[in-house]
Amino acid sequence: MPQLDTSTWFIMIFSMFLTLFILFQLKISNHHYPENPMTKSTKITSQHNPWENKWTKIYSPLSLPPQ
Repeated sequence: MPQLDTSTWFIMIFSMFLTLFILFQLKISNHHYPENPMTKSTKITSQHNPWENKWTKIYSPLSLPPQ
């Protein structure tokens, strides 16, 4: 039974990684990123609700006086 020749594996794996690295670098370098992205306004807008200014109390039906 013949032995498996593994002497070229390092060269093949190394060249594969090098090729993939170069291809990804070329793909990334062709991508155009926005030069000056617009910043979002962090101003908080609050809406006025009529129930915010007054206290409300909710009574349980069992705590009400009998009628």
